Amino acid sequence: MDVEKEVEMLKEEIKRLSEESNSDGRPVVTFGVLFADDKCANIFEALVGTLKAAKKKKIVSYDSELLLQGVHDDVKITLLVE
Repeated sequence: MDVEKEVEMLKEEIKRLSEESNSDGRPVVTFGVLFADDKCANIFEALVGTLKAAKKKKIVSYDSELLLQGVHDDVKITLLVE
């Protein structure tokens, strides 16, 4: 699967799983929620790689260089571009 398609699917999954919004009304989800979701696990072979590509393209924002399951479960991922 190409990166562009995975990033588009990531946007949809963030919207589906977001339980809160930031002050601008943008969807926010934690890394732990994304990582633990069964649908996401089946869609994304490398969730962290997809998130990194989306961050580089300024589609999502999060405050960590590296995302590791367990350690970074509370890191909030904000969808910048819908």
